Amino acid sequence: MSYTIASALQQAAATDFLPLQGTDYVEFYVGNAKQAAHYYMSAFGFQALAYAGPETGQKDRVSYAVRQNKLTFVLTTPLRSGNEIADHIYKHGDGVKVLALRVDDATDAWEQTTQRGACSWKEPQTLSDQEGSVVLSGIHTYGDTVHLFVERKNYRGAFLPGFRSWSNPWYRPDETGLLYVDHCVGNVGWNRMNHWVNFYEEVMGFRNILTFDDNDISTDYSALMSKVMSNGNGYVKFPINEPAEGKKKSQVEEYLEFYNGEGVQHVALATNDIVHTVTQLRNRGVEFLQVPTTYYDDLLDRVGQIDEDLEPLKQLGILVDRDEEGYLLQLFTKPVEDRPTLFFEIIQRKGARSFGKGNFKALFEAIEREQEARGNL
Repeated sequence: MSYTIASALQQAAATDFLPLQGTDYVEFYVGNAKQAAHYYMSAFGFQALAYAGPETGQKDRVSYAVRQNKLTFVLTTPLRSGNEIADHIYKHGDGVKVLALRVDDATDAWEQTTQRGACSWKEPQTLSDQEGSVVLSGIHTYGDTVHLFVERKNYRGAFLPGFRSWSNPWYRPDETGLLYVDHCVGNVGWNRMNHWVNFYEEVMGFRNILTFDDNDISTDYSALMSKVMSNGNGYVKFPINEPAEGKKKSQVEEYLEFYNGEGVQHVALATNDIVHTVTQLRNRGVEFLQVPTTYYDDLLDRVGQIDEDLEPLKQLGILVDRDEEGYLLQLFTKPVEDRPTLFFEIIQRKGARSFGKGNFKALFEAIEREQEARGNL
């Protein structure tokens, strides 16, 4: 497996016409940005960063940017109905709209991708204020999701032109150890996975570094298929899921039904101390999926020796998996919206480059228990 991942990344790096520096930010369209920002600050440990709205000249929406280390979320709400943001929320509920990718040249990124067949979302645009300038451009991807290319090498401000610094001296919750976006997973419709795999290969120069079929990702009731796409340096990874035939409704089918289309299923957030991070998140009210405690009976036989004590992992429900390059620890929240759509993964990598294949069965059975409780299995 490690050879496959390493060789695929080497191939992508050798022909990388779209060098990406990582995820710049993730923007959510939400029904109440003020309250959503408070949730991510209080529950996940983000810090207040920047604000845009009528007071800054932005008349149709408000946006709050929050940050933790290299991880930035933007929460955006329309101020009136009858516009693209309001329509997005009506159709999908709260969800991810923008996966913003940092680049050295946003104009070139737009030209490279649109010449290769991408549908333009935003032609190159320069935004300026007294702190410098930022160039933005964007393209459409699956569903109503978009990629925004962000060139900010000539900008010194807190976030973007049009935003002002925002802080609350009376409310600064402690961080929880979240560092950056490890990967971001999209759910697409029946027989659409390979279409989007081809999109990322041909339009953005990504490579398919791992493939999981319904034999890998299935339970007695439901199944899905997934392919992991990565850019050349491995900083940006997009697994893409599609449903597969099963006896009952899979988690991807449930997502597509309640989201009313394709979109971002979950964002994986990296940490260097998952026990600390998950403990903090649980103490702040974040709910996680739970696997049976029998998962831990033969864990060390399955994954070998690990640095962590087993008992805290068992108490918190943290999963462990190993590949040829090391191991990883991971845990998944329950959906963070009322619709069973978006959730988060907390992940700590100890050398492993894979995605927890050995945990799929236990994880999916936990998801199915939640689906059954909702009456959606």
